[in-house]
Amino acid sequence: MSEKVLTGSRNVAIVGPYLSGKTTLLESLLFVTGAVSRKGRTSDKNTIGDHTPEARDRQMSVEVSAAHTLYEGLRFTFVDCPGSIEFAQETYNALIGVDAAIIVCEPVIDRVFTLAPLFKFLDDWEIPHLVFINKMDRANNNFMDVLHALKKVSTRPLVPHQYPIGQGENLVGFIDLVSEQAYHYHQGAPADPVPFPEVLQEQEKAARAEMLEELANFDDHLLEELLEEINPPQEEILQDLKMELGADLIVPVFLGVAEQDYGVRPLLTALLREAPEPSATAQRRGIVLHADVPVAQVIKTYFTPQGGKLSLVRVWQGQLTDGVVLNGVRAGGLYRLMGQQQQGIQEVQAGEIVAVGRLEGIKTGDTLTGNGQPLKNELPKAEQLKPVYAMAIAPEKRNDEVKLSSAISKLLEEDPGLTWEQHGDTHEVILWGQGDIHLQVALDRLRRKYNLPMTTRLPQVPYKETIRKSAAAVHGRYKHQSGGHGQFGDVYLDIKPLPRGEGFNFSETIVGGAVPRQYIPGVEMGVREYLVHGPLGFPVVDVAVTLTNGSYHTVDSSEQAFKQAARLAMQEGMKKCEPALLEPIVSVQVSAPNEFTAKVLQLVSGRRGQILGYEGKEDWTGWDKVSAYLPQAEMHDFIVELRSLTMGVGFFDWQLDHLQEVPDKLAEKVLATKE
Repeated sequence: MSEKVLTGSRNVAIVGPYLSGKTTLLESLLFVTGAVSRKGRTSDKNTIGDHTPEARDRQMSVEVSAAHTLYEGLRFTFVDCPGSIEFAQETYNALIGVDAAIIVCEPVIDRVFTLAPLFKFLDDWEIPHLVFINKMDRANNNFMDVLHALKKVSTRPLVPHQYPIGQGENLVGFIDLVSEQAYHYHQGAPADPVPFPEVLQEQEKAARAEMLEELANFDDHLLEELLEEINPPQEEILQDLKMELGADLIVPVFLGVAEQDYGVRPLLTALLREAPEPSATAQRRGIVLHADVPVAQVIKTYFTPQGGKLSLVRVWQGQLTDGVVLNGVRAGGLYRLMGQQQQGIQEVQAGEIVAVGRLEGIKTGDTLTGNGQPLKNELPKAEQLKPVYAMAIAPEKRNDEVKLSSAISKLLEEDPGLTWEQHGDTHEVILWGQGDIHLQVALDRLRRKYNLPMTTRLPQVPYKETIRKSAAAVHGRYKHQSGGHGQFGDVYLDIKPLPRGEGFNFSETIVGGAVPRQYIPGVEMGVREYLVHGPLGFPVVDVAVTLTNGSYHTVDSSEQAFKQAARLAMQEGMKKCEPALLEPIVSVQVSAPNEFTAKVLQLVSGRRGQILGYEGKEDWTGWDKVSAYLPQAEMHDFIVELRSLTMGVGFFDWQLDHLQEVPDKLAEKVLATKE
């Protein structure tokens, strides 16, 4: 590591699509800065990031990993984020705590638009970010063509910082567009300056002009120099890059091959001199309290086998010391993380990301203060993504049911992208997430961490039923003699359908005391209990029942007897009312790039959907939003097919909207399955 005096810190997230090489880049950054003596490889399952069994089994990031290093007098904390869209909640929660982000992507034009949601999040939060085009040794597309494709999915202008030097099909170096110095790569060592390759002069000039023109959009003095054909000094260009990157006005673009450490040192140098200081990030977040009051925010929660709960926090202001009390909870240790390894420390200053032990009751996204008083305004947190995929789960061993609630609570603390519910109609425990892999990882954690192997199946559709016709004066009599007082209740009910969505209504028109007042609640109770399980076997809705007449016995009648009489009347009467099966219909808004809109419309139509219309998605250039109604029965793997059709970027919002009759043929299948 560097022996220079420590002068500050930077927190940098590494983000990008699955398989773009983020974890490989982290290994290279740690290696070239001396934090590790040997690089790990994803295929060898020995990387600093992706250290959990769930990540190594799948050779992909499934949660945020943190690692720190020193470089040129700065402490860098790198936060390696999952690339799969199914773990986007992890990524978004972590991004709100960093000073800058590196977007890692491949030089493949056809896959560039998969970055659109990431660019959008970063720009909405005004998080400065750079692009590192990785795997340039395998590039099938021209660098400038890839750059222009990237520009189409970014709401901020992209600024090339380098131009590649090739030899045949091999990448051998780059030209720094600021200094116009050419370099050749060397594995395991910094790139060497070499004479400028004259054959690339025209391409380099075009790329440099593009960089300067973008910078001049925010600097009048630079614009004047360009108009007067004055070559601006390097210091001015670097100052513009620093200012405009820090304000999230531009996105500098770098290139390289992380696996061979190519381009990694120039990337580090750019982070060193161009990425914003932590104080600038705090100011942008609106931290204005007195500096001696500690303010921090949790960006990730872990439950470790040895140390228990760990909260990864960004310290926005003040100083944390071992044993500090945050939000009334005493911290059980301060640590810097290197993947799964923890280095204990006594104190940490504002601007760093560290782990804090045993903050019980504190969740990801929470704002922490150390003065005993909560902030008047909590720091903003990443929006909770609505779940789109579900499984019904149950412990393999009946005796484990008592442990399930506690284990799931910890699971949800670690991964706020998950939710769960005990469904009131189907009585299933349903685990919700962002996709099949997401839920499989959660189930693996339940098995490994909490010794809770689970069985899974598709959640039941919460069908309901209603009636199409009315039935008048339906008679129900309950008479039971068993020695001593008997039981007697006698009722006449009118049953009629209600408009969809009206629920249930009970009334009575009793005159002359045919049914005494004290027994009428028993009648309503009997009706309600019957409606829980109607003639088709499902809860009954949109029905009105009126008690019109009846009789009683002065000795043998009771509320319980009238309840039983009402149930008998409903059992008899509902058969005459033409029961009909109802299914829940959800309102969905599907978002996708407009080149996939036709496929989205076909997908919705093919699942019995009713398309309500589509329009351009607000604030998303080149995207459409399709509005539709879809039966919930057709929604289980809807997200899987949607992502398949849209190269992983399509998404949807949904909510239950109404109930609708199931078509007769389909209703027959549902009822046959239930039987």
